[in-house]
Amino acid sequence: MLYQESQKKRIKVDETAVKEQLETLKKRFPSEAEFKNALSERNLSEADVKSQFMRGMAIQKLIDKEFVQKITVSDKEVKAYYDSNPDLFKQPEQVQASHILVKVDPRGDASQKAEARKKIGKIQQKLHKGEDFTALAKEFSQCPSSAKGGDLGYFDWGQMVKPFEDAAFALKPGEVSDIVETKFGYHLIKVVAKKAKSTIAYKDVKDRLGQYLKQEKVKKEVSLYVEKLKQKAKIERFLAEEK
Repeated sequence: MLYQESQKKRIKVDETAVKEQLETLKKRFPSEAEFKNALSERNLSEADVKSQFMRGMAIQKLIDKEFVQKITVSDKEVKAYYDSNPDLFKQPEQVQASHILVKVDPRGDASQKAEARKKIGKIQQKLHKGEDFTALAKEFSQCPSSAKGGDLGYFDWGQMVKPFEDAAFALKPGEVSDIVETKFGYHLIKVVAKKAKSTIAYKDVKDRLGQYLKQEKVKKEVSLYVEKLKQKAKIERFLAEEK
Protein backbone atom coordinates (compact mmCIF):
# COMPACT_ATOMS: atom_id res chain seq x y z
CA MET A 1 0.00 0.00 0.00
CA LEU A 2 2.83 2.38 0.77
CA TYR A 3 4.39 1.66 -2.61
CA GLN A 4 1.06 2.22 -4.39
CA GLU A 5 0.71 5.51 -2.51
CA SER A 6 4.21 6.54 -3.59
CA GLN A 7 3.20 5.97 -7.21
CA LYS A 8 -0.01 7.96 -6.79
CA LYS A 9 2.12 10.84 -5.53
CA ARG A 10 4.41 10.44 -8.57
CA ILE A 11 7.50 9.70 -6.51
CA LYS A 12 10.39 8.70 -8.75
CA VAL A 13 13.49 6.72 -7.85
CA ASP A 14 16.85 7.45 -9.42
CA GLU A 15 17.96 4.43 -11.45
CA THR A 16 21.58 5.23 -10.60
CA ALA A 17 20.83 4.93 -6.88
CA VAL A 18 19.22 1.52 -7.47
CA LYS A 19 22.29 0.33 -9.38
CA GLU A 20 24.55 1.57 -6.57
CA GLN A 21 22.58 -0.45 -4.01
CA LEU A 22 22.82 -3.51 -6.23
CA GLU A 23 26.58 -3.08 -6.59
CA THR A 24 26.94 -2.69 -2.81
CA LEU A 25 25.05 -5.96 -2.36
CA LYS A 26 27.23 -7.72 -4.91
CA LYS A 27 30.38 -6.67 -3.03
CA ARG A 28 29.28 -8.79 -0.07
CA PHE A 29 29.94 -11.88 -2.17
CA PRO A 30 33.40 -13.18 -3.15
CA SER A 31 32.44 -13.39 -6.83
CA GLU A 32 29.68 -12.69 -9.35
CA ALA A 33 29.06 -16.43 -9.61
CA GLU A 34 28.43 -16.76 -5.88
CA PHE A 35 26.11 -13.76 -5.97
CA LYS A 36 24.05 -15.35 -8.75
CA ASN A 37 24.06 -18.67 -6.94
CA ALA A 38 22.66 -16.99 -3.82
CA LEU A 39 19.89 -15.42 -5.91
CA SER A 40 19.12 -18.77 -7.52
CA GLU A 41 18.77 -20.44 -4.11
CA ARG A 42 16.13 -17.84 -3.24
CA ASN A 43 14.39 -18.12 -6.63
CA LEU A 44 15.30 -14.52 -7.41
CA SER A 45 16.72 -12.82 -10.45
CA GLU A 46 18.84 -9.67 -10.55
CA ALA A 47 15.79 -7.86 -11.92
CA ASP A 48 13.77 -9.00 -8.88
CA VAL A 49 16.38 -7.56 -6.53
CA LYS A 50 16.48 -4.26 -8.43
CA SER A 51 12.69 -4.12 -8.25
CA GLN A 52 12.79 -4.69 -4.49
CA PHE A 53 15.37 -1.93 -4.08
CA MET A 54 13.32 0.42 -6.24
CA ARG A 55 10.13 -0.23 -4.27
CA GLY A 56 11.92 0.15 -0.94
CA MET A 57 13.52 3.42 -2.00
CA ALA A 58 10.20 4.76 -3.29
CA ILE A 59 8.56 3.95 0.05
CA GLN A 60 11.40 5.62 1.94
CA LYS A 61 11.09 8.75 -0.20
CA LEU A 62 7.37 8.82 0.53
CA ILE A 63 8.01 8.52 4.27
CA ASP A 64 10.70 11.20 4.12
CA LYS A 65 8.43 13.59 2.24
CA GLU A 66 5.24 13.02 4.22
CA PHE A 67 6.66 12.49 7.71
CA VAL A 68 10.40 12.88 8.29
CA GLN A 69 10.53 16.38 6.82
CA LYS A 70 7.41 17.51 8.67
CA ILE A 71 7.80 15.97 12.11
CA THR A 72 9.81 17.87 14.71
CA VAL A 73 10.82 17.20 18.30
CA SER A 74 11.24 20.20 20.59
CA ASP A 75 14.02 20.62 23.13
CA LYS A 76 11.30 20.60 25.77
CA GLU A 77 10.14 17.13 24.67
CA VAL A 78 13.70 15.79 24.68
CA LYS A 79 14.43 17.16 28.16
CA ALA A 80 11.11 15.83 29.50
CA TYR A 81 11.94 12.33 28.21
CA TYR A 82 15.43 12.52 29.73
CA ASP A 83 14.08 13.61 33.12
CA SER A 84 11.31 10.98 33.10
CA ASN A 85 13.59 8.03 32.32
CA PRO A 86 16.66 8.39 34.54
CA ASP A 87 17.47 4.67 34.57
CA LEU A 88 18.06 4.71 30.80
CA PHE A 89 21.01 7.05 31.20
CA LYS A 90 22.81 5.39 34.09
CA GLN A 91 26.24 3.92 33.36
CA PRO A 92 27.35 0.99 35.55
CA GLU A 93 30.82 0.66 37.02
CA GLN A 94 33.18 -0.45 34.25
CA VAL A 95 36.73 -1.66 33.96
CA GLN A 96 39.10 -1.77 31.00
CA ALA A 97 41.40 -4.76 31.21
CA SER A 98 43.89 -6.78 29.23
CA HIS A 99 44.72 -10.41 29.86
CA ILE A 100 47.03 -13.24 28.98
CA LEU A 101 45.29 -16.60 28.63
CA VAL A 102 46.73 -20.10 28.63
CA LYS A 103 43.89 -22.39 27.64
CA VAL A 104 42.94 -25.60 29.37
CA ASP A 105 40.51 -28.10 27.89
CA PRO A 106 37.68 -28.49 30.46
CA ARG A 107 37.82 -32.22 29.74
CA GLY A 108 41.57 -32.33 30.17
CA ASP A 109 43.27 -34.41 32.85
CA ALA A 110 45.37 -33.22 35.78
CA SER A 111 48.62 -33.36 33.82
CA GLN A 112 47.27 -31.01 31.15
CA LYS A 113 46.13 -28.55 33.82
CA ALA A 114 49.53 -28.77 35.49
CA GLU A 115 51.30 -28.07 32.20
CA ALA A 116 49.13 -25.01 31.53
CA ARG A 117 49.63 -23.78 35.11
CA LYS A 118 53.39 -24.13 34.67
CA LYS A 119 53.28 -22.15 31.42
CA ILE A 120 51.30 -19.25 32.90
CA GLY A 121 53.66 -19.30 35.87
CA LYS A 122 56.65 -18.74 33.59
CA ILE A 123 54.86 -15.80 31.95
CA GLN A 124 54.14 -14.38 35.39
CA GLN A 125 57.85 -14.57 36.23
CA LYS A 126 58.63 -12.57 33.08
CA LEU A 127 56.20 -9.88 34.26
CA HIS A 128 57.86 -9.81 37.69
CA LYS A 129 61.18 -9.21 35.95
CA GLY A 130 59.71 -6.13 34.27
CA GLU A 131 58.82 -7.43 30.82
CA ASP A 132 56.01 -5.64 29.00
CA PHE A 133 52.49 -7.05 29.52
CA THR A 134 51.29 -6.12 26.03
CA ALA A 135 54.28 -7.75 24.35
CA LEU A 136 53.88 -10.91 26.40
CA ALA A 137 50.15 -11.06 25.58
CA LYS A 138 50.91 -10.82 21.87
CA GLU A 139 53.49 -13.59 22.14
CA PHE A 140 51.86 -16.04 24.53
CA SER A 141 48.14 -15.41 25.02
CA GLN A 142 45.82 -17.97 23.43
CA CYS A 143 42.87 -15.57 23.24
CA PRO A 144 41.97 -13.73 20.01
CA SER A 145 42.59 -10.51 21.97
CA SER A 146 46.30 -11.30 21.79
CA ALA A 147 46.41 -9.44 18.46
CA LYS A 148 45.59 -6.29 20.45
CA GLY A 149 48.00 -7.03 23.25
CA GLY A 150 45.30 -8.75 25.28
CA ASP A 151 43.03 -5.69 25.37
CA LEU A 152 39.40 -6.59 26.12
CA GLY A 153 38.12 -3.02 26.17
CA TYR A 154 35.63 -1.87 28.80
CA PHE A 155 33.17 -4.27 30.41
CA ASP A 156 30.83 -4.16 33.39
CA TRP A 157 29.58 -6.70 35.92
CA GLY A 158 27.95 -9.74 34.36
CA GLN A 159 29.83 -9.69 31.06
CA MET A 160 32.73 -11.93 32.07
CA VAL A 161 32.86 -15.22 33.97
CA LYS A 162 32.71 -14.59 37.72
CA PRO A 163 36.31 -15.47 38.76
CA PHE A 164 37.62 -13.20 36.00
CA GLU A 165 35.43 -10.20 36.80
CA ASP A 166 35.93 -10.62 40.56
CA ALA A 167 39.67 -10.32 40.03
CA ALA A 168 39.45 -7.49 37.51
CA PHE A 169 37.16 -5.26 39.57
CA ALA A 170 39.32 -5.81 42.67
CA LEU A 171 42.41 -4.38 40.94
CA LYS A 172 43.47 -0.76 40.66
CA PRO A 173 44.52 0.72 37.28
CA GLY A 174 48.02 -0.48 36.44
CA GLU A 175 47.86 -3.54 38.72
CA VAL A 176 48.24 -7.13 37.50
CA SER A 177 46.40 -10.01 39.12
CA ASP A 178 47.79 -13.23 40.46
CA ILE A 179 46.97 -16.29 38.32
CA VAL A 180 43.19 -16.59 37.89
CA GLU A 181 41.56 -19.88 36.94
CA THR A 182 38.31 -19.96 34.92
CA LYS A 183 36.59 -22.56 32.74
CA PHE A 184 38.71 -21.27 29.84
CA GLY A 185 42.06 -21.80 31.51
CA TYR A 186 44.53 -19.61 33.40
CA HIS A 187 44.67 -15.84 33.15
CA LEU A 188 46.88 -12.95 34.15
CA ILE A 189 44.76 -9.78 34.19
CA LYS A 190 45.96 -6.20 33.99
CA VAL A 191 43.53 -3.38 34.68
CA VAL A 192 44.13 -0.39 32.41
CA ALA A 193 41.40 1.98 33.62
CA LYS A 194 38.19 2.15 35.60
CA LYS A 195 34.94 4.11 35.31
CA ALA A 196 32.78 4.65 38.37
CA LYS A 197 28.99 4.50 38.22
CA SER A 198 27.69 7.61 36.52
CA THR A 199 24.79 9.17 34.67
CA ILE A 200 25.20 10.35 31.07
CA ALA A 201 24.84 14.13 31.04
CA TYR A 202 21.87 15.57 29.16
CA LYS A 203 24.13 17.62 26.87
CA ASP A 204 25.98 14.46 25.81
CA VAL A 205 22.83 12.57 24.84
CA LYS A 206 20.54 15.39 23.69
CA ASP A 207 21.16 15.08 19.93
CA ARG A 208 20.93 11.28 19.80
CA LEU A 209 17.86 11.31 22.03
CA GLY A 210 16.20 13.87 19.78
CA GLN A 211 16.85 11.64 16.75
CA TYR A 212 15.44 8.62 18.59
CA LEU A 213 12.26 10.46 19.61
CA LYS A 214 11.78 11.70 16.06
CA GLN A 215 12.15 8.14 14.72
CA GLU A 216 9.53 6.97 17.22
CA LYS A 217 7.15 9.72 16.14
CA VAL A 218 7.69 8.82 12.48
CA LYS A 219 7.00 5.12 13.17
CA LYS A 220 3.78 5.99 14.96
CA GLU A 221 2.57 8.33 12.23
CA VAL A 222 3.44 5.85 9.47
CA SER A 223 1.52 3.13 11.32
CA LEU A 224 -1.56 5.38 11.56
CA TYR A 225 -1.14 6.30 7.89
CA VAL A 226 -1.09 2.62 6.87
CA GLU A 227 -4.24 1.97 8.88
CA LYS A 228 -6.00 4.79 7.01
CA LEU A 229 -4.81 3.36 3.69
CA LYS A 230 -6.15 -0.06 4.70
CA GLN A 231 -9.58 1.41 5.35
CA LYS A 232 -9.70 2.86 1.84
CA ALA A 233 -8.06 -0.08 0.07
CA LYS A 234 -9.44 -3.26 -1.41
CA ILE A 235 -7.24 -6.02 0.02
CA GLU A 236 -7.30 -9.60 -1.19
CA ARG A 237 -5.63 -12.36 0.80
CA PHE A 238 -4.58 -15.51 -1.01
CA LEU A 239 -3.09 -17.35 1.96
CA ALA A 240 -5.16 -18.65 4.89
CA GLU A 241 -4.38 -16.88 8.12
CA GLU A 242 -2.94 -19.06 10.89
CA LYS A 243 -5.22 -19.51 13.89
